[in-house]
Amino acid sequence: MIPLITDAGMAAVVTAIALISATVGMRLTASPRIGRVLVPFGAGLLMGMALFGIWPQLSETLGWAAGMGALSLGFALLWGVNRFIYPVCPSCSAAHDHGTCPATLHGFAMPLVAAAILHSLMDGLAVGAAHDEGQGRLAWGIFLGIAIHKIPEGLAYGTILRAALRSRASALGWCAVAQAPTILGAMIESVATYQFGVGWVIIFLGFAGGSFLFLGYHAIHNEWRRRGMLPAVGPALTGAAGAAFLQEGLKVFLR
Repeated sequence: MIPLITDAGMAAVVTAIALISATVGMRLTASPRIGRVLVPFGAGLLMGMALFGIWPQLSETLGWAAGMGALSLGFALLWGVNRFIYPVCPSCSAAHDHGTCPATLHGFAMPLVAAAILHSLMDGLAVGAAHDEGQGRLAWGIFLGIAIHKIPEGLAYGTILRAALRSRASALGWCAVAQAPTILGAMIESVATYQFGVGWVIIFLGFAGGSFLFLGYHAIHNEWRRRGMLPAVGPALTGAAGAAFLQEGLKVFLR
C-alpha cells in the first residue's frame, strides 16, 4: 500500500502525529503541578532522542566514536554561541537564573526550533526513502519508526516551547514551523539523494542532536537551580528512559 501514498502524504501523517502530541503536552502544562514535572521530563526526552535515536543513526555511517564526536560538535557549537555570541536566555544573568525571565524557559524557542527544523528535515528524507523502498517490511518499518518517534518528539517540543513562550497559540505555531520540514524533506528526498548523496545529512543531524543535548541539559540545570536535584533529575531520567524504550523497543519489534 505504501506506493499508493505520496511522499508528502506519508510525511503529513507523521507531522500530524507530532502536532497532536505537542498539543497534548501543552495542555498538560496548563496544570502548574503537572507543568513542573513536564518541563524536565521534556528535557529528558530531548536528550534521550539525541542519545538513543540520533546517535545510532550517526553511528551507522560514522562509527560509534565518530558519531558521538558529531553530537559533541553540535553541543559545542551551541554552547559557544550561548557563551560568546548570544545567550540562549538573553534576559537572564550569566549564571542562567531564570527567575526573572518572563517565561520559565525564556529564550529557548528559537534555538530549539532551529535544531528541530534540521531534525524534521532528516525525518522527511527518511520518510521519502521508505516510500522509495516500496511495500516491503523495511519500508513500513521505517515509516512506523518515524511515526512512533514523533510522539515523544512532539511532547518534548510542546512542553518546552510552552514553557519558553507566553501563549499556547505561539507555542503551537512554532511547533508547526518545527515540524513542517518533515513534509519538505519527503518531497525532496529523491533529488537531494541524487545530487548530494546520503552523507551530507550527517553534519546537520549531528548539529540537531548536539543542540538537543545542550538544550535538554540547560533546562534540567535550570530546574535544578529552581527546585532542587530530585524534582529536576527524576522526571528528566524518566523522559530519557521513555525515549530509549521507544527507540530500542521498536528496533526489537521490527526485527
